[in-house]
Amino acid sequence: MTIDVAAETARWLATLSPEDTARAVAYTRGGHWLLLWGAVVGVVVSWIIIRLGWLSAIRDRLEANRPRPKLVSLIVGVVYLALSFVLTLPWSIYESWWREKQYGLTEQPLTGWLGEAVLSGAISIAFTGLLIVGIYFLIRRARRLWWAWASGLTALFVIFGLLISPILIEPLFNTYTPAPNGPVRDAVVDLAHKTGTPDDKIYIYDGSKQSDRYTANVSGLGGSARVAMSDVMFAKGADIAEVRGVVGHEMGHYVHMHSLWMTGIIIILSAIGFFLVDRLYPVARRLLGANRVGEIADPAGLPVLAAIFSVLGLLGAPVVNTMVRTVEADADHFSLVHANEPDGLSKALIKTAEYRAPSPSAIEEILFYDHPSVENRIRRAMEWKAAHPPAGTPAPAPEAAQPPAK
Repeated sequence: MTIDVAAETARWLATLSPEDTARAVAYTRGGHWLLLWGAVVGVVVSWIIIRLGWLSAIRDRLEANRPRPKLVSLIVGVVYLALSFVLTLPWSIYESWWREKQYGLTEQPLTGWLGEAVLSGAISIAFTGLLIVGIYFLIRRARRLWWAWASGLTALFVIFGLLISPILIEPLFNTYTPAPNGPVRDAVVDLAHKTGTPDDKIYIYDGSKQSDRYTANVSGLGGSARVAMSDVMFAKGADIAEVRGVVGHEMGHYVHMHSLWMTGIIIILSAIGFFLVDRLYPVARRLLGANRVGEIADPAGLPVLAAIFSVLGLLGAPVVNTMVRTVEADADHFSLVHANEPDGLSKALIKTAEYRAPSPSAIEEILFYDHPSVENRIRRAMEWKAAHPPAGTPAPAPEAAQPPAK
């Protein structure tokens, strides 16, 4: 039977009600503005910390008798990170909790969110504090090329984080259990054997604790890597075809070593970022009025570095998004090749449209989307379906969303 790709894509998109689509568009486009306001908040927080003068005072006190560069970079770095966490907390609450609550994407109480935010902040302060010590050491020892060495050091920290995250960090926030015996596990194990993925690394976790988003992920690196499916998938009726499509996507990340590819990208982007920071630091220091802050080797200048990175992060977001979209499209293709569940994958994608508007313009997708749009992903799945007969358990044919009863 000949498949009309455009018609099949339209049928799947029609399963979203107009109300759900409008809500997704509002949420997504509001998120675009959050990128700008987040950068503004970052610069303002840096300016406030500079005006407080605490970092310079701590530096002067610690070095009153003799230079202590390592101790200064550690203490000043930790104080800066703690101050930044506290000052940005109101914005974080709005962005990551209140707004999610307003759009029905979380049922987590504020107290629960705050507890996890504090724990996450403490972990981040500990690891980032050590990274700051290393970066300032490189600035002092390799002044002209510190930015190149710092990018390598950053990559090492990223790799270390990938290795330990599934083992030590993620279990602090969620409970991960192996997929139970039954049709779902059998389907996943069969797909794992076909793709060369370890079949003992498939987990279900209580993602509904934080979010109502339909999602799965792959985390870790090498022997610590694992595929994890949120329990929200099953609460929203995921069938075997969906599971195969979604897990096939995550296995694509694992088999194609996308974590290492992204680490390589991080090395390049961080090198560019550190290089620009090195050149822009004197200008930014002057604009922020950091009169008590020394040259770039002075840890009290951390807010200046952070302000620069806030602006660079905003400007560089389309580049990063494009790179991530490429990886995500490759994982989709892997799923289609090995799971061959175009309808199952499409059914799952429709359920992610509640937090990602399905049909953005090409420019909007390029600038803001870190995944291909739902419409484009479904279209590619339907193109695959047209060229390859489906295998496994077929997903039900899509039905157009019905208007709410009056």
